[in-house]
Amino acid sequence: MRLQKIIAAAGIASRRAAEDLLRDGRVRVNERLARLGESADPERDVICVDGVPLRAATHAYWILNKPRGFLCTLRDTHARETVIDLLPEGLPRLFPVGRLDRDTEGLLLLTNDGELAHALLHPSFGCEREYCVTVKGRIAAGTLRRLAAGVPLDDGVTAPARVGRAQYDAATRTSRFALTLIEGRKRQIRRALASLGHPVVALLRVRMGPLRLGSLPAGSARSLRRAEIEGLLRGTSKRGQPLPGAGRREQP
Repeated sequence: MRLQKIIAAAGIASRRAAEDLLRDGRVRVNERLARLGESADPERDVICVDGVPLRAATHAYWILNKPRGFLCTLRDTHARETVIDLLPEGLPRLFPVGRLDRDTEGLLLLTNDGELAHALLHPSFGCEREYCVTVKGRIAAGTLRRLAAGVPLDDGVTAPARVGRAQYDAATRTSRFALTLIEGRKRQIRRALASLGHPVVALLRVRMGPLRLGSLPAGSARSLRRAEIEGLLRGTSKRGQPLPGAGRREQP
């Protein structure tokens, strides 16, 4: 079995993050430095990450309502606040599934199930992310259609998305609408709307696949209910039906 898959199954990191561990020389197999692309037998080989032997993980799944100002990372070299700081003490080591930028709020899934994380982030499984978007100005229906069809950015045209009808607030001179997509490029929504002349004022993720944010207060976290876990596992056990044109993996 590929080492990155073994590491992910042990709950150390997502499969993509496990690849980074291998590239950084932090993995050893039977006291020998391992390299990306190698395989091992977890039943027979001694696999260590940062000198600690792998152990089978008891999977945990938590949902967090991320507030503004927190980073989606396990640790920050500048000692800034991270989403891990918002979790209760005593939990197993969890990592965020994908990222929300520092100013984006809402639903964030954290787990130690690397295989599930890999599936949720891979576009072939069609895991949708739904956002409530607030932008400056009165956004026209034609502009929303351009957003839905795909917007040229410096790293390529965005994949097709679903866009709801906008509501304009004259008091704040802002428009609000729902946006559903599968892609997750770095600051994709903000860049796309800025290029269309409507900078984002607020961005809130309200759904990821079958998971919904609901009434969970900002900054609060809870473990997933059994039905929610089963829904996630069912959704990633077979190929999903992605939006037309989807084909990029979410940024880790």
